[in-house]
Amino acid sequence: MSSIDINRRHSLDHDHAREAAEKLAQDLSQQFDVNYSWEGDTLQFKRSGVKGHLNVTPDELQVHLELGMMLRPFKSRFEQEINGQLDKLIAQA
Repeated sequence: MSSIDINRRHSLDHDHAREAAEKLAQDLSQQFDVNYSWEGDTLQFKRSGVKGHLNVTPDELQVHLELGMMLRPFKSRFEQEINGQLDKLIAQA
């Protein structure tokens, strides 16, 4: 397994932080066919070859993904997309 860990500090209120997380999840769902669901303030991600979560805390968005062997070559693409989306979403708020 190859893992991705991205922690991004933010100054968003709780609702806007959850909204940013939801937008990121929607984008990942469209681009990588990833399913997601909320469990409290945590988004759970899953699809064949990928699983992980995004925690929404008062001052940080914490992303952790585990990529299976078949998706390992796409690790940098996942990281680039997540970082780009987080930069954009946090800057918009």
